Amino acid sequence: MKVKQDKIDRRNFFKTIGAAGLGSALVCAKGMAGPNDPNVTDPNTKEKIQKPKLPQVPRRKLGKTGVEIPCLALGAVGELVVLSKALEWGVNHLDTSLVAGGGNSELSIGKYISKNPKVRKELFIVTKESDSKTAADLEKCLQKSLKRMHTKYIDLYFGIYRMNDPGQLTDEVKKWAEDAKRRKLIRFFGFSTHKNMSQCLSAAAKCGWVDAIQTSYNFRLTKDDKMQAAIEACHKAGIGLIAMKTQAKKINTDDDKKLTEHFLKKGFTEGQAKIKAVLEDKRISSACVAMKNVALLTSNVAAVLDKTKLSQTDIEVLDAYAQASCSGYCLGCSYICNSTLPNVPYVSDIMRYLMYYNSYGEHDKARKLFAEIPGRVRNKLLTADYSLAEARCPQHLPIGKLVNEAVKKLA
Repeated sequence: MKVKQDKIDRRNFFKTIGAAGLGSALVCAKGMAGPNDPNVTDPNTKEKIQKPKLPQVPRRKLGKTGVEIPCLALGAVGELVVLSKALEWGVNHLDTSLVAGGGNSELSIGKYISKNPKVRKELFIVTKESDSKTAADLEKCLQKSLKRMHTKYIDLYFGIYRMNDPGQLTDEVKKWAEDAKRRKLIRFFGFSTHKNMSQCLSAAAKCGWVDAIQTSYNFRLTKDDKMQAAIEACHKAGIGLIAMKTQAKKINTDDDKKLTEHFLKKGFTEGQAKIKAVLEDKRISSACVAMKNVALLTSNVAAVLDKTKLSQTDIEVLDAYAQASCSGYCLGCSYICNSTLPNVPYVSDIMRYLMYYNSYGEHDKARKLFAEIPGRVRNKLLTADYSLAEARCPQHLPIGKLVNEAVKKLA
């Protein structure tokens, strides 16, 4: 009987998204969670609450902030049609920054809000500054974001963008954040990080004034002991955790193909399985994923609506893949490379840029970021000795070879 019911649920799900013009999504939507019964009266307006046309994504508490956010966030907001459809699914957590989408992401949100001003109170907007060093810089970046998005406040402001050093949690930043909250320009404050994550998270757990953190977190990092300890420390401190870089993509290899084939047989795409692997950690409030088109949005929404848990075999398959492909994935522990290569302090960044180029197909973005590395550093990339960094790399990356590849493709 259960098998029969599962098939009915799956068929009805595809029928629903088809009727909504959302295309198809490869997912086995067994036991899909629907919205709460909306046929009730709002006690404030005495009006009936209209039933959502589509199922709403589950929500989770964001640390001790007192708010709940959807467990799927729309990253790098771009096309308005994608934003509009995301809101229909209840994905009102919008992640952006001053530089996202070539600087156009915030403008897209602003355009949407200007056309739909009443929707602002339903949105949870997260944005980030751009490498500010002082309180004055933070203020300038925040005011620019407020203006671009036609809003009077930011729900969650990551005032330290791409944090890589616990020393960046200064008293000056703390005082500015507290003042911005008093002026009601931001509701919550935090930082984003994809380098030296465990050190940055551990420091935040001790400081007592960080509300939320957006950190790289994926099926590879779930097995990292230092990362797990840092996440647990933040969780106990009541800091909300938002995962990014959930896909941990790599170039196509036989291992990638095997992973894809395994999950397709289970009714999942590889990407859906990776999102599930992250969200099965209940300490994570939301998975932030860049979704550039409606098809990808639909696929990811289907993954979080589906109640099916990954089996032990599925987890073992992901673990085996992580081990087999570790030599092509940088964990972002830049303190190791920086300590062994003091004259070439951008190695972990270069690994990330190469990933953008090879795995995401974002060639222009990768080249632009590479070009921002100081010329004095770029001139030393092909002559530096990477042997000590390679010996200490926990992933055993062929750093010299990868840097050489990056120079050829990105310079």
